[in-house]
Amino acid sequence: MTEAAITGAGFFPAAVLALQASDTNIFWLVGGLVLALILFIAAIIIIKYAAMWVQAYMSKAEIGILDLIGMTLRKVNARVIIHSKITAVQAGLAVSTRDLEAHYLAGGNVPNVVRAMIAADRAGLELDFKTARGIDLAGRNVLEAVQLCVNPKVIDCPDPRKGRETVDAVAKDGIQLKAKARVTVRTNLKRLVGGATEETIIARVGEGIVTSIGSSESYKRVLENPDVISKKVLERGLDAGTAFEILSIDIADVDVGENVGAKLQADQAETDKRIAQAKAEERRAMAVAREQEMQATVVENRAKVVLAESLIPQAIADAFRSGNLGVIDFYRLKNIQADTSMRESIGGGGGGGTPSGPGTGGA
Repeated sequence: MTEAAITGAGFFPAAVLALQASDTNIFWLVGGLVLALILFIAAIIIIKYAAMWVQAYMSKAEIGILDLIGMTLRKVNARVIIHSKITAVQAGLAVSTRDLEAHYLAGGNVPNVVRAMIAADRAGLELDFKTARGIDLAGRNVLEAVQLCVNPKVIDCPDPRKGRETVDAVAKDGIQLKAKARVTVRTNLKRLVGGATEETIIARVGEGIVTSIGSSESYKRVLENPDVISKKVLERGLDAGTAFEILSIDIADVDVGENVGAKLQADQAETDKRIAQAKAEERRAMAVAREQEMQATVVENRAKVVLAESLIPQAIADAFRSGNLGVIDFYRLKNIQADTSMRESIGGGGGGGTPSGPGTGGA
């Protein structure tokens, strides 16, 4: 069939109409697919969030479908937020969904915070969401803190787990006392963030016990009235700056230890004795040294005497040569020396004379 025949037969308008019909079908097909996809997504959303939304709606938690979808996009566990919000609403607490989400995203324990607020509200304690959130994010168990505030805790002082059983102190009379104390504390929610822990309470109470016993005139007074220690310790305000409030300090036991005063005096006496012995030994050593020095001096002087006596024969010879000494005078000197030696021998002197010239006889 030729082009003219086709044109003449009216085939071209029919083709155009066919193409138009085909485009319309494609449009409806695409539209149907898009609608089916939307319905499919809506079905998934309804299946996933319908139960939670119905639960929130029936509990008056005021959480919409869009809020649930937003939680999923923000990587928030919607079920945890819904359950926490429902729990808070049913307990009569005003907590916004945004605050719960923010605390969840900050890494906090949302259910624990809500339970702590409910426990505090039932116990008549002042605990708002901001404070509870701060305590939880600070690493403290806020629910345990509220429970400890309602049910006070007893702390042993000193802590037996540290290896010590008693707090040892010495009264003014020198007698040692060994005391045990039990401290009843409860949580101070306002100072829980940044407040000191149990170790500080134990240390301060131990210091107070030592100070109270040390200021007592006699150990007997402490044994008669152990409550004096408790009163003095409580008056010091030991819970300042801590996360606890001290309700009472009870002295569980007080035992008498060593007589530290007498022991110190004995040690001092022993020390004084050793010092005196050292000083005496020092004096003895000095005396021995002095004696040795004197003996050396005597030997030195004897050497000088011997040296002087050795000059006598030379002097006699010089006197002979100068004519100042004759033979008779020399023998008279020898007789005198012999007579002196004899008298010393008779008197027990041992003959101390020393001959100083030739010959030993008498005239």
